[in-house]
Amino acid sequence: MLIRIGYDIAVTVAAPTPMVLMLSTRPELKTRFQQPDTLRVLPDTVATHEYVDGFGNLCTRLVAPPGSVTFHADAVIEGPDTPDPTAWDAPQHPIEALPHETLEFLIASRYCEVDKLSGFAWDTFGTTPPGWGRVQAVCDFAHHHVTFGYHFADSTKTAVDVLNDGTGVCRDYQHLAVTLCRCLGVPARYATGYLGDINVPLSDGPMDFSAWFEVYLGDRWWAFDARYNTPRYGRTLMAVGRDAADVALITSFGAHALDRFDVICEKVVDGNQV
Repeated sequence: MLIRIGYDIAVTVAAPTPMVLMLSTRPELKTRFQQPDTLRVLPDTVATHEYVDGFGNLCTRLVAPPGSVTFHADAVIEGPDTPDPTAWDAPQHPIEALPHETLEFLIASRYCEVDKLSGFAWDTFGTTPPGWGRVQAVCDFAHHHVTFGYHFADSTKTAVDVLNDGTGVCRDYQHLAVTLCRCLGVPARYATGYLGDINVPLSDGPMDFSAWFEVYLGDRWWAFDARYNTPRYGRTLMAVGRDAADVALITSFGAHALDRFDVICEKVVDGNQV
C-alpha cells in the first residue's frame, strides 16, 4: 500500500529564532520511500543541519529569519497492506532480563509519574496475565476512562491529571497508558507520527499528526494506541521518546506565531489519494 504523507506549516517570528524541528520520519523508514519526505524551508536561503538525537530521531536545526517561515514536505511511502500487528503470545521480560536500552522507559518522566501511580496500577491490573494481555488491559482502561476533546488540551497535563480528570487529547491517552505500563514493569515509550483515516470512516476534524505508544515485549517494540484502541492501517513513525516533551514537532528558542498547520496522510490508489 502506498501512502502519501506530508505537511505545510507556516510560522512568523519577529527576530532571528533558533529552532529544532522533529518533522522527519524515523531513519529506519527511509528505504520505504518512493518519494522522500525531504524538508523544504522557505525562504530557501535558510541553512539547515540534521542530526540524530539520543532516541534515534532525525532532527533539523535552523535559525528562522524575521517574518514568515514555511516548512513543507510531500512524500510517498510504502506501508504494509495489513493493520498494526498483534502478538498475544509476546512475553513480558523480568526486569533483570530486559535489554539495557529499554530501562529508561521504565522510570518516571516529565508527563509520566510512575512513582505516583504504581499503587493504582498494581491494584487495578495486578491480576492480569503478564505480557500482551496486561498491556491490552491498560490500553482498554485508558481508552474508556478518558473523554476526548480538543478543548481539553493542556500542555502541562500529566498522567496523574488525566487519571483524575478523565479528559484529554490523544497525547493524554498515551501518557496515562505509558505510565501504567511502566508501573507494571513493561518498558513503554511515547510515539508520534502520521495516522490517516485509512480503511476507516473519515473523521470530522482536520488531519493532524497523531500520538500512540510502544511497549517492549518479546524481542521488539509493538505499537498500541489508547485513543483508538484498535489496529490501524498506515501508521508511520516520526519520533519516539519518554513522553511528549521528547518529541516536540517544533522547539523554538524564542517567540513564534503559528499561521498555518496542514497535515496529509492518505492512501494512494491508481495514482490518486483516497
